[in-house]
Formats: sequence, structure tokens, C-alpha cells
Amino acid sequence: MPQAATTVAERTRDGAGSAGSVGSAGSDFAPLLRAVKGQGLLERRTGWYAAGIAANLLALGAVLTGMFLLGDTWWTLFLALPLAVFWSRTAFVGHDAGHAQISGDRRASRAIGLVHANLLLGMNEAWWNDKHVRHHANPNHVDKDPDVGVGALVWTQKQAAQREGFARWLTRNQARLFFPMLLLEGIALKISGFQYLRQQPARERALSALLLVAHLGLYAALLLTVMSPGKAVVFALVHHALFGLHLGMAFAPNHKGMEMPDPDGDRWGHLQRQVLTSRNVRGAVLTDWFLGGLNYQIEHHLFPSMPRPHLRLAQPLVRAHCEALGMPYAETGLIESYRQALDHMHEVGAPLR
Repeated sequence: MPQAATTVAERTRDGAGSAGSVGSAGSDFAPLLRAVKGQGLLERRTGWYAAGIAANLLALGAVLTGMFLLGDTWWTLFLALPLAVFWSRTAFVGHDAGHAQISGDRRASRAIGLVHANLLLGMNEAWWNDKHVRHHANPNHVDKDPDVGVGALVWTQKQAAQREGFARWLTRNQARLFFPMLLLEGIALKISGFQYLRQQPARERALSALLLVAHLGLYAALLLTVMSPGKAVVFALVHHALFGLHLGMAFAPNHKGMEMPDPDGDRWGHLQRQVLTSRNVRGAVLTDWFLGGLNYQIEHHLFPSMPRPHLRLAQPLVRAHCEALGMPYAETGLIESYRQALDHMHEVGAPLR
């Protein structure tokens, strides 16, 4: 889709998943939006992001230097872990660029997304943003949110009832297979990005494809320069497995097991739609770092263009607003968030067992 890097921001600017429901003076969200704007929490933190991007690039450079210093040895395999961790940091930057958290300039946001996603990760930013904007507009809606559509996993018993053959067995066991399946996510992201090229306009497709192919070439050249082909293949598989696992661990707690709007029921307003379908993960600075700020999922969904360092600051305002309205505000520990998500997946597959 054209200018995909800024589509998320344009359709959800200042938290507006539905401009009519958010902007009206009588909406439940309007007072919260005014309070957040009043404290300057929607103002961008370009310097913070610049420092973070520079630090991440230096960390990636240090890992690559370590790979060259170790050379053609199995010990180099241990560097797949830090490389996967800093790749996830790179993905978080691409995510924030897609929401225009880093810059309000359309071209700058897209350039950051293209470099971090397509070139550094081999993941098509246009595919990700197209998918992600639909998720943000209607989280956990089975007809509109691609994240809860039928795929390798399913999220409702109605979806489960339609499974046949191997897919039926997979659904029966999806809770116990969830984390092992995340080991394939790093490769799946690349495949999905290439498949999406067909849907992009010709000019955008050419640039996206060029950067994706450049990534594959540079990645292969790096590994084959440092180590033998056999070790290179093992390193690539371990690296992508750890990368997929890390990203999955960051995204899994956010919505799985939370409310799912009834497609045939009343249309929820912006506040209800975003708060009731999202779960925050309690923690300190290390949790914020490991999850890329996505542990403040409620605040992020209410204010997608809010810079990552401001999400923690907005949390007290959001929690107090929800309490005043009598609206549930879900927050739990990291391990408990995984338990709740897995319990939901287990329950979905229960009728098949």
C-alpha cells in the first residue's frame, strides 16, 4: 500500500481509531485525550529515539565484530542470541516509525521503517504496516483483525470447529505448541514480506524488493565470510528461531485471552474497543526494554503515535480514567500474561479433544 509507513499514524493519529467516536465532546475518550495532550505526552522525542537507534546500531556492530573475531568456530553460534535480541530492538524501532512516533515527517518515517525492517531485518515494512493498521483499528475482532484470523493458530471455538486433518490436531494442541511454533516466526516474517510484494504499487514494490534482496545478500555474505557453509546454515536457523521467539514473547501477552468484540453486537467506542481488548504487563525498566514498550499495550492502543518513553508516564492517567468510568484495566506480570494467553488457546481447542 502506498506510504505504508505512515498509514498507521494517519488512521490512528492521537489515538483516533475512529475519528467520529474519539473527537466528539461527549465521548468517554475525549477528557483523557485532553489530559494527555495537556501534559505534552503526544509530543515526539526525536533525541531519545536518535540515541536509542545509535546505541542499537553500535550493539549490532559489536556483535558482528565479535563474529569476525571468533571466526569459523562453533563458539560463534553463541552470538546468535545477542544478535537476535538486537534484531528485535531493530524491529521495535520499525514498529514505532510506522506509528509516526519518531517523526511527524512522512518520508522520514518511511525511510526509518525501510532501513530497519527491509534492509536490516529482511521484513517488508509495507506488509507489516498494512496488517498492523487493521489490527489497531479493530483489535481482537474476528472479522477485521488479521491477528485473530484463521492461520496456523485459531482464536475462537467457532474457528476451531472448522478445522480438519492436521490443522485439527494442531488446534487441539496449540497451547503446548505455541512457543515451539514461534521458533519459525523469524523465517515466516520474511516469507510473508516477499508474498506481499505482489500487492504493492510498482514503484514501491521495486524499492521494497531491492532492499529485501539486499538484506538476504548481505546476510548470506556475512555468514559465509565468517564461517563454513554448514556452520552458516546452523547459525542462520538458530538466529532466526531466537529472533522469532523474542518477538513472539513481546507480542503474545498483548491481546490473547482478552475480550473479543461480538461481530454482530453493538459497535464499541474507541476507549472500550482498545482498553477491553488489551493487557498491560507489569514491570520496571528491564521489562520496558525487553518488550519494547509494548507492555504498555493499553496506552499504546489508545495513543498509537505516543513516543515509547511517554507510555509509562501516561499509564496513571489512563488507569485513573478507567477506574472513574468503572471500566476494567487489565495489568498482570509477564509470566501470568503468558499463562492467560495459553489458557485461552487451550480453551479454544478444548472441543476438539
